Amino acid sequence: MILPAVAAGAALAAHLLLPDAGLAGTLRLAAGTAFWFALAWAAARLAAILLAAHPKLLSDLIGTAMFVAALLFVTQFVFELPATGLIATSSVLIAVLGFALRNTLGDIFSGIALGIEAPYAIGDWIEATEGCAGRVTEISWRTTKLVTRDGVTLVVPNSLIAGHRIAVYGSGIAGRFRTQVNVPVDTSLPADRARRLLLAAAMEAGRDLPDFAPDVVLVDLSQGMALYAVRFHVPDYGAEMRWKDAVAGAAQRALQRAGLELARPGREVAPGRPWQPPEPSRPATLLGATELFRPFTADERATLGDAMAEHALAPGATIVRQGEEGASLYLLAEGVLEVLIARPGGGERRVDRLFPGAVFGEMSLLTGQPRSATVRAETEALVFELGREALDPLLRARPDLVEGLTAIMAARQSRNAAGPSPQAAAAMPSREDMLARLKSFFGLR
Repeated sequence: MILPAVAAGAALAAHLLLPDAGLAGTLRLAAGTAFWFALAWAAARLAAILLAAHPKLLSDLIGTAMFVAALLFVTQFVFELPATGLIATSSVLIAVLGFALRNTLGDIFSGIALGIEAPYAIGDWIEATEGCAGRVTEISWRTTKLVTRDGVTLVVPNSLIAGHRIAVYGSGIAGRFRTQVNVPVDTSLPADRARRLLLAAAMEAGRDLPDFAPDVVLVDLSQGMALYAVRFHVPDYGAEMRWKDAVAGAAQRALQRAGLELARPGREVAPGRPWQPPEPSRPATLLGATELFRPFTADERATLGDAMAEHALAPGATIVRQGEEGASLYLLAEGVLEVLIARPGGGERRVDRLFPGAVFGEMSLLTGQPRSATVRAETEALVFELGREALDPLLRARPDLVEGLTAIMAARQSRNAAGPSPQAAAAMPSREDMLARLKSFFGLR
């Protein structure tokens, strides 16, 4: 719109230059015209610099207004013509064009309003209208271009965006926003246990994502189902589906591991036989899914499972303390635990998290070594403890198990040594050393 204003000014000057105006008159008119349009150009450039952080649409609008004003000043002060005639003629032309281009003008004025308010910017994820969401790639006078999560480019008229509610997912802390996955669970499952299972699953799914911050809320009770909302934060709207899939999959696995299943409305049961939910997993079942106890038979795992003691932990409770003597291992059934190491100057630092299915404390049980770290409940948790007195008869009856346990422990130690410093890795006992310690601890030959 700036170039038409310049062209109009030049045409007006050429039309009004009379042959008898003389060279001086021509130069005066040219200088006056150049002065006002140069002033308008300088003002437009200054506005563009000052509004560099704002949408370009706003600076374009101010620049156009400057050149229109310059045209009026040239008409009235340079050529000394009344501006009322030009304004009246322009009004009629504008009315005709406005009626013919009413939809386009609506988009343009909506674009001007959006440019002034700037509710979103290039790079933001927005939902412009219902079912129309994507990342903003371009904002023009008439349209806004979006690229969806599937890579489809949408060209949305600005008037359509301005007339609807706009959801902006790109604002806030680095585009971070909260979403949720709804998980239906049978109402027979206590709410506290359901929250514990689902929270641990969400924390495990987002273990590598800072500020995932999951929580679990009971949102509805109907048709024999308790509907829990597992809420969490994702860094970008474009990654929402990936993280929803991760959390939903982790929740399903957590329920299956606990011997439960997702609830279904209208469950049919046999007459006279009320439906009963599956029993929670027994310790023996959890042992069967643990690498360390695979060399044992099912009957031996059942014997060990019956001997395991159950511990319900409140958040912040310590189950194992670094440096203490220990003759038992623990199996985490539900919840999340944190592994802490003492700092040289005092205090503790977290080095790992443990999720359901994790085994810890096996080195102290099998070799008598002191605890190498402190383990504390980060959420409500349920752990099972296996003491030396339960394992001792089985190892004495089957000395061949010692070789299998040693191989598994050596492999676990090797995997753990990938992270520490070379000095710490070198300090870890060898397989032969572990075998000797294990036999000595249990009095085997």
